[in-house]
Amino acid sequence: MPSSSADPSPTGREPKRLPRHPASRLAERWTTVDGIDMFYRESPVPPDAPVMLHLHGFGLSGRYLLPTAERLMDDFHTFVPDLPGYGLSGKPAKALDVPGLAHAAARFLDDRGVQSATLVGNSMGCPVILEFAHLFPERIDRAILVSPAGGLHNQPLTRAISQLTIDGKREPREMMGIAAPDYLRFGVQSTVKMFRSLTRYPSLERLLALTIPTLAVVGSRDPLMPSPSRIQEVARHTDNQVLLVVIEGAAHAINFSHPGELAHVIRQFMADEAITDDPDSPGEARAYEIHRGASHPPATDQDLPDS
Repeated sequence: MPSSSADPSPTGREPKRLPRHPASRLAERWTTVDGIDMFYRESPVPPDAPVMLHLHGFGLSGRYLLPTAERLMDDFHTFVPDLPGYGLSGKPAKALDVPGLAHAAARFLDDRGVQSATLVGNSMGCPVILEFAHLFPERIDRAILVSPAGGLHNQPLTRAISQLTIDGKREPREMMGIAAPDYLRFGVQSTVKMFRSLTRYPSLERLLALTIPTLAVVGSRDPLMPSPSRIQEVARHTDNQVLLVVIEGAAHAINFSHPGELAHVIRQFMADEAITDDPDSPGEARAYEIHRGASHPPATDQDLPDS
């Protein structure tokens, strides 16, 4: 049986304490997976709906994903874990690379008794999803890739650091209060190792091999990503099920900065609806579709930019 925050630790240790101040309406819990204490958040009253697993980015915890996850928790059985080595979760003896994190995500779902799920990732979470789909294709229903960084555009490390510095100035100030302690906890040595894993990972090859409905969302002001026009140019050479959406005005951490727009797009994608701007987020940003793979249903009444 899966263990929860109310259960004794399977290792015989005392259960871990929860944060004093909850960060959202999602329930905060601990479990132990392969001997590692994992902190996670979950829909407090899981709806009778498909499971949605949110995976965080490089050096961060799942906390910055909460604004979007919270907006979706009534529609999907929502999980937001801190992967091993990140956030409040324990550190494995050896830092996990991209395949290791994909295995950890699968083991977390095993622990929660979940057979398959839709995976939502930001930044590093996207390569983890691509590897999860490669390793466990029968366990992923749909893939949602938000700001899928980690390719040649982010190399070398000095360039990536410069891009992160620029991005920090474009994110809401509140993001720094979450990111700074997460990065300090993650550490310099882990940063170098994980960067090497990301730069060696064949993200584009894995993306083109996907056979499930996939949503990719990019921000028009994201310095860690190529321009939307360049991404659109690459996408035109594919005929798989990738749906590409731009959120105008957003930078890299879209899950935190533009949760209303992103949650609206995710709901439309999950329902196989045409992508339209969110009427409940007026003036904040504009979401629009720039590519729909040949396997997707045709869009109607679409607010498309001029090509």
